[in-house]
Amino acid sequence: MSTVRLLLVDDQELIRESLHIVLDMDPALEVAGMAENGEEAVRLCEQLQPDLILMDIHMPVMNGVEATQIIKQRWPDTKIIILTTFQEVHYVVDALSAGAEGYLLKAIHPKDLAAGVKWVAEGNTLIPQDIAQILITQLKSGSPVVPATPVPHDAPDAAERSKTYGLSEREMQVLQCISEGLNNREIAERLFLSEGTVKNYISNIYSKLDVRDRIQASRKAHDEGLV
Repeated sequence: MSTVRLLLVDDQELIRESLHIVLDMDPALEVAGMAENGEEAVRLCEQLQPDLILMDIHMPVMNGVEATQIIKQRWPDTKIIILTTFQEVHYVVDALSAGAEGYLLKAIHPKDLAAGVKWVAEGNTLIPQDIAQILITQLKSGSPVVPATPVPHDAPDAAERSKTYGLSEREMQVLQCISEGLNNREIAERLFLSEGTVKNYISNIYSKLDVRDRIQASRKAHDEGLV
């Protein structure tokens, strides 16, 4: 397979740069450009003509679902993988209905991410097993899988809500890892930090959220829509 040219779209610079570093390590992949919102993604897609786009959902100016709809209409051969921290089924339906070929969580291991990108670039569809199982369960039970209401451009996202607690971008990433059940070593490996630094971030998170342990932090994060 020839080199896959990628466009990375995420409103968080740290996420974009992390993805850039991880994906550029694979000789079969080339990051051609990066965008911080859907509108910029459409513009760069026209300029760069990437083979595949990794697209976040919640972004200012234009969200990922809207950008996906526009890009697939104009450049139907461009593959799109929705990359998000949200695991609700309705986002899968929205993304696939908009024309995306795949859906992955940002928590995915770097090696699995690269493999997923190449899988979709070869013309396949990618939906993680756990998400697929939720869809199958709902279909078997007769429950309708209803697409999410389109996200307004100015809709407050987790990053905005985090300001209520004074959480930094890095603390939000650590909180996301905590909510996924990762231990300190696993968090350190994913975020390229030392375990000591992770412990410091966790202490700050506990203090800002006014919680005592990981369980309380995870529950509050979910209840408050932080992850």
